[in-house]
Amino acid sequence: MISPGYRRALAARKAPLRVAVPGFAHPLVAPAEWGGLQRAGLPLDWVAIGGGAPVEPDGTSGGPGARQDPYWLSAVVPLRTSGVRVLGHLDVRHGTRSFGELLSDAQRYLNWYRVDGFTLARCPDDEAGLSGTRRMAGALRTLLDGAYLVLSHGAHPNPGYADVGDQLVTYAGPWSGYRWSRAAEWTADHPPERFCHLVHGVPRTHLDEALRVARWQGAGTVYFTDRTDRDALDPWESLPGYWDDFVSRIGPGVSE
Repeated sequence: MISPGYRRALAARKAPLRVAVPGFAHPLVAPAEWGGLQRAGLPLDWVAIGGGAPVEPDGTSGGPGARQDPYWLSAVVPLRTSGVRVLGHLDVRHGTRSFGELLSDAQRYLNWYRVDGFTLARCPDDEAGLSGTRRMAGALRTLLDGAYLVLSHGAHPNPGYADVGDQLVTYAGPWSGYRWSRAAEWTADHPPERFCHLVHGVPRTHLDEALRVARWQGAGTVYFTDRTDRDALDPWESLPGYWDDFVSRIGPGVSE
């Protein structure tokens, strides 16, 4: 009998890896990062906008803002033109944010940036949160027919979430935990494009090992960075120091 892990690895080897970008700092302060995503030939799956550190008193992170931002627009238009899927960051706050707030944010992303879908950050992962997440997903797909939804749990959720999102972020955290992590057995019943891993603190010398872990666990979309969360830093706010090396190991090389 073929083990679930071996089935995952076989499926992942047949599918090309893609890169997810969970979001950088605002384009005004990180123009190089956003410009770096606009080069041709990058194996990008999706790029999220509007993420970041908590900006509201209740701890809600990111969002579309109160008005259209020309800097965000200048970052988004070239990506959409080149066929990259652009997603709006929605902080679900473990299921505690109201539908009204989330739908209002979603509508602004659609009106101002014509996003292709949404990442649901801090998405619940237990059975208790499943019905609310399903309802939220249905409402978002009503706003945007064919909306691509990434449920960012950061860990393996209840299997029922696989019927709700187009892609699940089943790992988001440090390399020190990722290299010893294991995929839930139920994930072997789904293709690699359904799963994404976001890993920070990956040394350049361990990139190949990190890619092997992703393939063995059946993830079709990844983002690895050498940035860390030490001293309360956001590891996702800038490109990894080895960006060209990273994407060249996944897809076409990047010229300097």
